Amino acid sequence: MRLSSRTALAAAAVACATALAACGTDTSGAGAGADDDAISVVASTNVWGSIAQAVAGDRIEVRSLITEPNADPHSYEASPLDAAAISDASLVVYNGGGYDHFVDDILDAGGEKPAVVEAFALFESGAYSDLHAGHDHGTGSEDGTENDSDTTMSDDPSHEAGDGHSHEGHDHGGINEHVWYDLATADAVAHAVADRLAELDPEGAATYEANAAAFHENLHYVADVVDRIADTHGDAPVAQTETIGHYLVSAAALDDVTPTDFTNAIENGTDPSPAAIATTRQLLVDKQVRVLIYNPQTEDRISREMRTAAESSGVAVVEVFETLPDGVDYIQWQARTAETLAAALDTAS
Repeated sequence: MRLSSRTALAAAAVACATALAACGTDTSGAGAGADDDAISVVASTNVWGSIAQAVAGDRIEVRSLITEPNADPHSYEASPLDAAAISDASLVVYNGGGYDHFVDDILDAGGEKPAVVEAFALFESGAYSDLHAGHDHGTGSEDGTENDSDTTMSDDPSHEAGDGHSHEGHDHGGINEHVWYDLATADAVAHAVADRLAELDPEGAATYEANAAAFHENLHYVADVVDRIADTHGDAPVAQTETIGHYLVSAAALDDVTPTDFTNAIENGTDPSPAAIATTRQLLVDKQVRVLIYNPQTEDRISREMRTAAESSGVAVVEVFETLPDGVDYIQWQARTAETLAAALDTAS
């Protein structure tokens, strides 16, 4: 997962943030500054920022800290300005699960904490939705963060509860924190943001609720594309250079046959064993998989070798990302990714 300790850095950043705040510096984007009552919303990445903005609409401008298309959030180090933005925010929206650990470090090092929406906590608590009605979307685990029923979709009668099967993380063991590829979790985040913003801005409650409902409806297109993949290509073998796309692969009922040792090593930022590299390369050279799912944001020599092997053998490469490409929102991004995967599988059939 490429996690590293940033507690000392975060503490220093918070200290600097306090000094900046004392000087009256505006670091939290739109909605912050001279008006102490203004609502400011900060997201760790533009993925969650896009979802929050879809809910906030024209009433509030959401600030995203990580926006570069080529950035790797795993290794991101918060600046003092980032710390100030998080500390001064009315609402912080982030991934959690150890993915954007700098947010937890800053929140833990600060004083009074803002309201938060943590996607991974919602995922664990059960992000129920009628998206992928035949698929599972998790069961509860209490961690004390945004797990109460009003932060999930289970209180909304328009959302159908899943069958209670728990996400156990990716197929190779451990916890897969890349929950933005789980559409039900994205949906739950949108509704949780609407709830939090309604508490902060009661006059806009109806707007936030309507925007979250519209986001839900727009997600159905993406879910329909993914379901078509499952219906047409269910159990098709695929490989991944790392398991960032696990929840997309799972929802599409595809079979990730990448060796465990390979994906675990890449996920942890270490070199896979020679045997794991050889086995993965052979899957691609012999075209034993239909598609290679590839994360360009964390590529290294070994992952590039796998991509070269795939392209040389005529195995389609589908790129997945950790931040939004320029000029698209969350819905457009997920739709484009699902459509690209569907087209690659159609061609490989």
